[in-house]
Amino acid sequence: MSEYLGDNLKLLCSHYRSIAEVCRKLAINRAQFNKYLSGQSRPTAYNLKRICDFFGVEDYELGQPPEQFTRLIGARSSGHAPAQGRDALLELFQPLRESSSGLERYCGYYFEYANCMSVPGHILLSLVQVREERGDYLFERQERQERARGGEAEDWVRCRYLGAAFYLQDRLFLMDYESLTGNEMSQTILIPSFKSRITRLNGLKTGVSSGDRRTPACTRVVWEYLGAEINRVSAYRQVMLYRPDDPRIDDDIRQRLAGAQIRHGLFEIE
Repeated sequence: MSEYLGDNLKLLCSHYRSIAEVCRKLAINRAQFNKYLSGQSRPTAYNLKRICDFFGVEDYELGQPPEQFTRLIGARSSGHAPAQGRDALLELFQPLRESSSGLERYCGYYFEYANCMSVPGHILLSLVQVREERGDYLFERQERQERARGGEAEDWVRCRYLGAAFYLQDRLFLMDYESLTGNEMSQTILIPSFKSRITRLNGLKTGVSSGDRRTPACTRVVWEYLGAEINRVSAYRQVMLYRPDDPRIDDDIRQRLAGAQIRHGLFEIE
Protein backbone atom coordinates (compact mmCIF):
# COMPACT_ATOMS: atom_id res chain seq x y z
CA MET A 1 0.00 0.00 0.00
CA SER A 2 2.81 2.43 0.83
CA GLU A 3 3.76 2.75 -2.85
CA TYR A 4 0.46 4.36 -3.84
CA LEU A 5 -0.94 5.61 -0.54
CA GLY A 6 0.33 9.19 -0.84
CA ASP A 7 -0.95 9.76 -4.37
CA ASN A 8 -4.35 8.25 -3.57
CA LEU A 9 -4.71 10.32 -0.43
CA LYS A 10 -3.98 13.44 -2.49
CA LEU A 11 -6.79 12.48 -4.86
CA LEU A 12 -9.16 12.07 -1.93
CA CYS A 13 -8.12 15.42 -0.45
CA SER A 14 -8.76 17.13 -3.81
CA HIS A 15 -12.49 16.76 -3.09
CA TYR A 16 -12.10 19.18 -0.15
CA ARG A 17 -11.13 22.83 0.09
CA SER A 18 -7.74 22.16 1.64
CA ILE A 19 -5.59 19.55 3.34
CA ALA A 20 -5.89 21.59 6.52
CA GLU A 21 -9.67 21.08 6.42
CA VAL A 22 -9.21 17.32 6.05
CA CYS A 23 -6.75 17.18 8.96
CA ARG A 24 -9.10 19.22 11.13
CA LYS A 25 -12.07 16.94 10.42
CA LEU A 26 -9.95 13.82 10.91
CA ALA A 27 -8.33 15.23 14.07
CA ILE A 28 -4.94 14.12 12.73
CA ASN A 29 -1.82 16.27 13.13
CA ARG A 30 -1.02 18.13 9.88
CA ALA A 31 2.68 17.28 10.03
CA GLN A 32 1.90 13.59 10.47
CA PHE A 33 -0.65 13.66 7.66
CA ASN A 34 1.93 15.29 5.37
CA LYS A 35 4.16 12.26 5.96
CA TYR A 36 1.33 10.03 4.72
CA LEU A 37 0.98 12.20 1.61
CA SER A 38 4.71 12.12 0.87
CA GLY A 39 5.01 8.38 1.49
CA GLN A 40 7.43 8.86 4.38
CA SER A 41 5.10 7.15 6.82
CA ARG A 42 2.15 4.77 6.81
CA PRO A 43 -0.88 5.32 9.09
CA THR A 44 -1.33 3.08 12.07
CA ALA A 45 -4.21 0.61 11.84
CA TYR A 46 -6.31 2.98 13.97
CA ASN A 47 -5.60 6.06 11.83
CA LEU A 48 -6.03 4.08 8.63
CA LYS A 49 -9.52 3.04 9.68
CA ARG A 50 -10.39 6.65 10.56
CA ILE A 51 -9.15 7.83 7.15
CA CYS A 52 -11.06 5.11 5.29
CA ASP A 53 -14.26 5.76 7.25
CA PHE A 54 -14.00 9.49 6.63
CA PHE A 55 -13.49 9.23 2.86
CA GLY A 56 -15.79 6.25 2.39
CA VAL A 57 -13.18 3.90 0.92
CA GLU A 58 -11.71 0.53 1.85
CA ASP A 59 -8.11 0.11 2.95
CA TYR A 60 -7.31 -2.26 0.07
CA GLU A 61 -8.59 0.35 -2.41
CA LEU A 62 -5.96 2.80 -1.20
CA GLY A 63 -3.36 0.31 -2.42
CA GLN A 64 -4.58 0.40 -6.03
CA PRO A 65 -2.53 2.20 -8.72
CA PRO A 66 -3.54 5.89 -8.91
CA GLU A 67 -5.06 5.61 -12.40
CA GLN A 68 -7.30 2.76 -11.23
CA PHE A 69 -8.14 4.55 -7.98
CA THR A 70 -9.07 7.71 -9.93
CA ARG A 71 -11.60 5.81 -12.03
CA LEU A 72 -13.04 4.35 -8.84
CA ILE A 73 -13.70 7.53 -6.86
CA GLY A 74 -13.24 10.38 -9.36
CA ALA A 75 -10.81 13.28 -8.94
CA ARG A 76 -11.49 16.97 -8.85
CA SER A 77 -9.64 18.64 -11.72
CA SER A 78 -9.06 22.22 -10.62
CA GLY A 79 -7.53 23.07 -13.96
CA HIS A 80 -10.98 23.03 -15.53
CA ALA A 81 -12.62 25.29 -12.94
CA PRO A 82 -14.38 28.29 -14.48
CA ALA A 83 -12.29 31.43 -14.10
CA GLN A 84 -14.08 34.45 -12.62
CA GLY A 85 -14.94 36.95 -15.35
CA ARG A 86 -13.58 34.74 -18.16
CA ASP A 87 -16.18 32.01 -18.50
CA ALA A 88 -17.97 32.60 -21.80
CA LEU A 89 -21.29 31.22 -20.59
CA LEU A 90 -21.17 33.31 -17.42
CA GLU A 91 -20.32 36.50 -19.32
CA LEU A 92 -23.19 35.94 -21.74
CA PHE A 93 -25.70 35.90 -18.89
CA GLN A 94 -23.99 38.57 -16.82
CA PRO A 95 -26.99 40.98 -17.03
CA LEU A 96 -29.08 38.39 -15.16
CA ARG A 97 -26.89 38.39 -12.03
CA GLU A 98 -29.20 40.73 -10.11
CA SER A 99 -32.08 38.28 -10.55
CA SER A 100 -30.18 35.35 -9.04
CA SER A 101 -30.12 36.36 -5.38
CA GLY A 102 -32.94 33.89 -4.68
CA LEU A 103 -30.53 31.03 -5.33
CA GLU A 104 -28.65 31.46 -2.07
CA ARG A 105 -30.84 28.96 -0.21
CA TYR A 106 -30.26 26.35 -2.94
CA CYS A 107 -26.48 26.19 -2.52
CA GLY A 108 -25.21 22.75 -1.55
CA TYR A 109 -25.06 19.22 -2.92
CA TYR A 110 -27.72 17.24 -4.77
CA PHE A 111 -28.25 13.87 -6.36
CA GLU A 112 -29.77 14.40 -9.79
CA TYR A 113 -32.00 11.62 -11.14
CA ALA A 114 -32.94 11.60 -14.83
CA ASN A 115 -34.01 9.14 -17.49
CA CYS A 116 -30.73 8.50 -19.30
CA MET A 117 -30.68 10.04 -22.78
CA SER A 118 -27.99 7.75 -24.14
CA VAL A 119 -29.15 4.48 -22.53
CA PRO A 120 -32.98 4.40 -22.72
CA GLY A 121 -34.71 2.47 -19.97
CA HIS A 122 -32.15 3.37 -17.31
CA ILE A 123 -31.95 6.07 -14.65
CA LEU A 124 -28.79 8.16 -14.48
CA LEU A 125 -27.77 9.42 -11.03
CA SER A 126 -25.40 12.42 -11.05
CA LEU A 127 -23.79 14.48 -8.29
CA VAL A 128 -24.36 18.25 -8.40
CA GLN A 129 -22.86 21.07 -6.34
CA VAL A 130 -24.35 24.58 -6.46
CA ARG A 131 -22.14 27.31 -5.00
CA GLU A 132 -21.86 31.08 -4.84
CA GLU A 133 -18.72 32.86 -6.01
CA ARG A 134 -18.54 36.67 -5.79
CA GLY A 135 -22.20 37.16 -6.49
CA ASP A 136 -22.43 34.52 -9.22
CA TYR A 137 -24.07 31.14 -8.75
CA LEU A 138 -22.15 28.32 -10.38
CA PHE A 139 -22.64 24.60 -10.34
CA GLU A 140 -20.76 21.42 -11.18
CA ARG A 141 -22.41 18.17 -12.24
CA GLN A 142 -20.53 14.87 -12.39
CA GLU A 143 -21.70 11.82 -14.30
CA ARG A 144 -20.17 8.44 -14.95
CA GLN A 145 -21.35 5.37 -16.79
CA GLU A 146 -19.89 1.91 -16.71
CA ARG A 147 -18.59 0.79 -20.07
CA ALA A 148 -19.10 -2.94 -20.53
CA ARG A 149 -17.14 -5.13 -22.93
CA GLY A 150 -17.80 -8.79 -23.40
CA GLY A 151 -20.43 -8.70 -20.68
CA GLU A 152 -18.02 -7.45 -18.02
CA ALA A 153 -17.55 -3.91 -16.72
CA GLU A 154 -14.11 -2.73 -17.80
CA ASP A 155 -13.99 1.02 -17.38
CA TRP A 156 -15.94 4.15 -16.53
CA VAL A 157 -16.91 6.97 -18.86
CA ARG A 158 -16.79 10.24 -16.92
CA CYS A 159 -18.47 13.56 -17.71
CA ARG A 160 -17.99 16.81 -15.80
CA TYR A 161 -20.36 19.69 -16.51
CA LEU A 162 -19.74 23.28 -15.42
CA GLY A 163 -22.40 25.96 -15.59
CA ALA A 164 -24.22 28.98 -14.25
CA ALA A 165 -27.55 29.11 -12.42
CA PHE A 166 -30.19 31.86 -12.44
CA TYR A 167 -33.45 32.47 -10.59
CA LEU A 168 -36.10 34.07 -12.83
CA GLN A 169 -39.86 34.37 -12.35
CA ASP A 170 -40.06 31.59 -9.76
CA ARG A 171 -37.99 29.14 -11.78
CA LEU A 172 -34.39 27.90 -11.51
CA PHE A 173 -32.56 27.99 -14.86
CA LEU A 174 -29.26 26.12 -15.17
CA MET A 175 -27.04 26.15 -18.26
CA ASP A 176 -23.92 24.00 -18.44
CA TYR A 177 -21.31 22.55 -20.78
CA GLU A 178 -19.25 19.35 -20.68
CA SER A 179 -15.83 20.60 -19.58
CA LEU A 180 -13.73 17.50 -20.32
CA THR A 181 -14.57 17.37 -24.04
CA GLY A 182 -16.31 20.70 -24.71
CA ASN A 183 -18.76 19.00 -27.11
CA GLU A 184 -22.07 19.29 -25.29
CA MET A 185 -24.37 21.76 -23.53
CA SER A 186 -27.60 21.20 -21.63
CA GLN A 187 -30.28 23.22 -19.89
CA THR A 188 -32.24 22.31 -16.77
CA ILE A 189 -35.33 24.13 -15.50
CA LEU A 190 -36.42 23.37 -11.94
CA ILE A 191 -39.51 24.32 -9.97
CA PRO A 192 -38.30 25.86 -6.70
CA SER A 193 -39.26 24.67 -3.25
CA PHE A 194 -41.46 27.05 -1.27
CA LYS A 195 -41.12 24.96 1.87
CA SER A 196 -38.83 25.96 4.72
CA ARG A 197 -36.76 22.81 4.15
CA ILE A 198 -35.55 21.79 0.68
CA THR A 199 -35.89 18.09 -0.05
CA ARG A 200 -36.56 17.43 -3.74
CA LEU A 201 -36.91 19.65 -6.80
CA ASN A 202 -38.73 18.66 -10.00
CA GLY A 203 -38.02 19.88 -13.50
CA LEU A 204 -37.02 19.21 -17.09
CA LYS A 205 -33.68 18.75 -18.79
CA THR A 206 -32.90 19.22 -22.48
CA GLY A 207 -29.71 18.19 -24.21
CA VAL A 208 -28.36 15.55 -26.56
CA SER A 209 -27.57 11.89 -26.08
CA SER A 210 -23.93 10.85 -26.02
CA GLY A 211 -24.56 8.28 -28.76
CA ASP A 212 -23.16 8.50 -32.26
CA ARG A 213 -26.19 10.36 -33.61
CA ARG A 214 -26.11 13.01 -30.86
CA THR A 215 -29.91 13.09 -30.90
CA PRO A 216 -31.67 16.00 -29.11
CA ALA A 217 -33.75 14.80 -26.18
CA CYS A 218 -35.77 15.99 -23.19
CA THR A 219 -36.64 14.26 -19.93
CA ARG A 220 -37.98 14.90 -16.45
CA VAL A 221 -35.39 15.37 -13.75
CA VAL A 222 -35.44 15.22 -9.94
CA TRP A 223 -32.87 16.87 -7.67
CA GLU A 224 -32.55 15.43 -4.14
CA TYR A 225 -30.91 17.76 -1.63
CA LEU A 226 -28.03 16.17 0.31
CA GLY A 227 -26.76 19.06 2.42
CA ALA A 228 -24.29 21.92 2.51
CA GLU A 229 -21.42 19.56 3.35
CA ILE A 230 -21.25 15.87 2.47
CA ASN A 231 -18.78 13.02 2.11
CA ARG A 232 -18.08 13.76 -1.56
CA VAL A 233 -16.15 10.58 -2.21
CA SER A 234 -18.89 8.38 -0.76
CA ALA A 235 -21.55 10.27 -2.73
CA TYR A 236 -19.57 10.05 -5.96
CA ARG A 237 -19.38 6.28 -5.70
CA GLN A 238 -23.16 6.16 -6.05
CA VAL A 239 -22.99 8.05 -9.36
CA MET A 240 -23.84 5.57 -12.13
CA LEU A 241 -26.64 4.07 -14.23
CA TYR A 242 -29.47 2.22 -12.47
CA ARG A 243 -32.26 0.06 -13.77
CA PRO A 244 -35.71 1.55 -12.97
CA ASP A 245 -36.52 -1.40 -10.69
CA ASP A 246 -33.25 -1.14 -8.74
CA PRO A 247 -34.15 -1.16 -5.01
CA ARG A 248 -31.63 1.64 -4.43
CA ILE A 249 -33.93 4.02 -6.33
CA ASP A 250 -36.57 5.46 -4.01
CA ASP A 251 -40.19 4.75 -5.02
CA ASP A 252 -41.01 8.45 -4.98
CA ILE A 253 -38.11 9.21 -7.35
CA ARG A 254 -39.18 6.38 -9.64
CA GLN A 255 -42.75 7.65 -9.78
CA ARG A 256 -41.69 11.20 -10.53
CA LEU A 257 -39.58 10.01 -13.46
CA ALA A 258 -42.01 7.36 -14.71
CA GLY A 259 -44.54 9.98 -15.78
CA ALA A 260 -42.16 11.17 -18.47
CA GLN A 261 -41.08 9.45 -21.61
CA ILE A 262 -37.97 10.71 -23.39
CA ARG A 263 -38.70 12.13 -26.81
CA HIS A 264 -35.72 12.26 -29.14
CA GLY A 265 -35.65 15.08 -31.64
CA LEU A 266 -39.09 16.47 -30.67
CA PHE A 267 -38.52 17.82 -27.15
CA GLU A 268 -41.91 16.52 -26.06
CA ILE A 269 -42.89 15.19 -22.65
CA GLU A 270 -45.78 12.87 -21.90
